[in-house]
Amino acid sequence: MKVIVQRVKNANVKVDNQLISDIKNGFLLLVGLHKNDTLKDLEYVAKKISKLRIFSDDKGLMNLDISKVDGEVLSISQFTIYGDVKKQNRPGFSDAMPYEQAHKMYDTFNRLLVEQGLRVKEGLFGKDMKVSLVNDGPVTIIVDTEE
Repeated sequence: MKVIVQRVKNANVKVDNQLISDIKNGFLLLVGLHKNDTLKDLEYVAKKISKLRIFSDDKGLMNLDISKVDGEVLSISQFTIYGDVKKQNRPGFSDAMPYEQAHKMYDTFNRLLVEQGLRVKEGLFGKDMKVSLVNDGPVTIIVDTEE
C-alpha cells in the first residue's frame, strides 16, 4: 500500500463538474492499493497517518499531528500509483489491486481513519475525478507498507 499524504490549506474533488467533497486545513490522501495488501497494511497506514506530525507548531517546527490543528482528510483512491513504467512508456497496472477488492479495501481504510479519530471525506471510487488543492509548504510524505 502506498499513500501520498499532502498537507493542504484546502482541497476538493469534482466529478462531472459537481463538487463531491471539500476540506480546509488537513491532508489530501492519494491512496494506492497493491494486489497483496491486507487488513494489517490498512491498519498500519491509518494509524501512521493519524499520528504524522507534519503541521507546524508556534515555533515553525513540524511537531503537530492533524488532530492538534483540527484538520480534515480528503481521501482519493488512486490505482495509478501502482503504474509500472520500468520496461515501457505506457504504464502497466498488474500490481494494483483488482477493482472490486480495491473498492472494499478503500472503504475499509477510510473507516479505519475515522476510527483513529479523523474527519474523513472521500472522492468517488472508480470515477474520473478532478482534484484541486493548495499544497501547504509544500509538504508531501509517502507512506509505503513495502518500505
